Amino acid sequence: MSVKNAILNSIAVKQRLLGDSAILEQIENIIHACIGCLQNDGKILFCGNGGSASDAQHLAAELTGKYYFDRAPLNAEALNVNSSYLTAVSNDYSFEKVYARILEAKGRKGDVLIALSTSGKSGNVIEALKKARELGIITVGLTGESGGSITDLCDYLIKVPSADTPRIQETHILIGHLICEHIEDKIFKND
Repeated sequence: MSVKNAILNSIAVKQRLLGDSAILEQIENIIHACIGCLQNDGKILFCGNGGSASDAQHLAAELTGKYYFDRAPLNAEALNVNSSYLTAVSNDYSFEKVYARILEAKGRKGDVLIALSTSGKSGNVIEALKKARELGIITVGLTGESGGSITDLCDYLIKVPSADTPRIQETHILIGHLICEHIEDKIFKND
């Protein structure tokens, strides 16, 4: 595929996103859930694997650092940042337990878990969402068009209208940026 065609494919996915009023409404719902969580002294937790783990870290940093302007940090964390923890729990329990176990330690009722999985089939993400439900944590899923196995585990689910992993991941970061931007704007500019 040429560079031009890859860009056109990326734009096409975002055009489908833009044209889907249900997805746009779901993004707004996620923003409101996150704002409510943060305003009630909660935190936003992220998880994913591979590129989605990188996106989880990126988005947590947008909230704890800043997005557009200098302001107080928001309570957000990617659950994949401690490599010693990840390897210890993977070795002692299983890789499927890494996010559920740390969520049990860090998560509280009313927090938000944003789980990124292009396939929606990642075992450790599924286990995290199950644990989040058990703990009363609000669950958000970002997947590809199939939704995979996490579909029924999410209070809010956005299925990016694509089956192409790179295009899904590009759109996840767009959605994540929209969420971060609007959280920052609504909490700090519209007090």
